[in-house]
Amino acid sequence: MKTVFSGIQPSGKLTLGNYIGAIKNFVTLQHEHHCNFVIVDMHAITVAQDPAALREQSEAVATLYIAAGIDPSKANVYMQSHLPQHAELGWLLTTLTSMGELERMTQFKDKSAGKETVGAGLFVYPSLMAADILLFNADLVPVGEDQKQHLELTRDLAGRFNHRFGEFFKLPEPYIPEVGARIMSLDDASKKMSKSNPNEGSYIALLDPPDVIRKKISRATTDSGREVKFDPANKPEVSNLIGIYSQLSGLSIAEVEQRYEGQMYGPFKKDLAEVIVSVLEPLQQRYHEIRQSGEIREILRQGAERAEAVAAKNLKEIQHLMGFLPRG
Repeated sequence: MKTVFSGIQPSGKLTLGNYIGAIKNFVTLQHEHHCNFVIVDMHAITVAQDPAALREQSEAVATLYIAAGIDPSKANVYMQSHLPQHAELGWLLTTLTSMGELERMTQFKDKSAGKETVGAGLFVYPSLMAADILLFNADLVPVGEDQKQHLELTRDLAGRFNHRFGEFFKLPEPYIPEVGARIMSLDDASKKMSKSNPNEGSYIALLDPPDVIRKKISRATTDSGREVKFDPANKPEVSNLIGIYSQLSGLSIAEVEQRYEGQMYGPFKKDLAEVIVSVLEPLQQRYHEIRQSGEIREILRQGAERAEAVAAKNLKEIQHLMGFLPRG
């Protein structure tokens, strides 16, 4: 079995894009590998956060992991901030990272564009992300296309450490499913569906009520013409909706096209809304049960305890290789 690491920031509402592109894959991977699925709250504070909102959203994301089907007896689910080894290895790897490498990060350029001042945390974010992954010597990292550059830096840092201090780190590989890895915005299929989009009609939040979901899908942008056909180059908007339908229904793209052959967008969108509702309603019910029971705190405690046993052992060996004196 291989080791898997991935995390989601607790900033903003988790969306259908997060579910299809990440969490749905987490549920599959937990049966095949040793998995750590983390709420990366220390990454979230690279931009300003309201403390009360951060606590609430951290617990909400953790609960959504479990409600979506992640089994805490099979995968470690915990808060990044509950393991100090993340921050410590983050600092060690920062000392191996060049300014030039960090300046080339596309996400840093995007998030800092037009701002008079930018926090140092946002700049060194990729070194902490590398630490998250390398702390467990992960083999596979489920990442979106927008994170591939960070994973490439992680591999570079692992190789640099091994060359300088001796072989220790594996070079992690990205896990990017061919289908469903990137769900686009409902109002503009040239942009990824994002919880940070100020237009709430651009995404389906995992906790959106059924009537809200139906309204958002009915208003989703479609291409000119009437044909329900998967053609990302010429019909990106309806292709995105077909992709969502396929991912949630289990039908192939061709089967979705066949089902709506000769029909217009209206019936297709109406049915798509019901497919989404049928998937999210049970998830939402489980979510509210977990929140009311308060069990998520114990799940997070146990997940952190198991993960820390591995993290502490690995960090001790990393420190030894780098020349630090052991404590006592």
